[in-house]
Amino acid sequence: MMKKLTARQSLFVGEYLVDLNACHAAVRAGYSEKTASRIGPELLGKAWVAEAIQKRMNERSKRTEISADFVLNGIIKNISRCEQGEPVRDRSGELVMIETDDGLIAPAYKYDASNALKGYELIGKHLKLFTDKHEHAGPGGGPIQNAVTFNFTGVNADSD
Repeated sequence: MMKKLTARQSLFVGEYLVDLNACHAAVRAGYSEKTASRIGPELLGKAWVAEAIQKRMNERSKRTEISADFVLNGIIKNISRCEQGEPVRDRSGELVMIETDDGLIAPAYKYDASNALKGYELIGKHLKLFTDKHEHAGPGGGPIQNAVTFNFTGVNADSD
């Protein structure tokens, strides 16, 4: 059984779904701007808040019929368009024709490397191909040394 959300937590859930930004959602839900960067992530860490967010996201996905497959297929379609795997079409679906340098009329093709790469980046992130790794090491790549030094100068061992 899911714990009941407070009124402000419920507002946070709705606001979080707007842009998936915990800090901004906390402010819009009425939490202090000074503490929002701490409160937002704290709320996401509460099981009942996370469950409420997931439930609302699932409801939205059903309502809008947007799924991970829909998003990935859209990215793939856009990559193909940027690489011009398909000819350019106008809004009515007709081929866009251009005159070539030698005077011939041909379908328009344009390679858009920047947006094609962005699409590949998004798919790569989805597949977790580009995870950030943080390595921590001591001098020369060795282990981090933790040492504590105590100074007993002036301490009398016989005193009570």
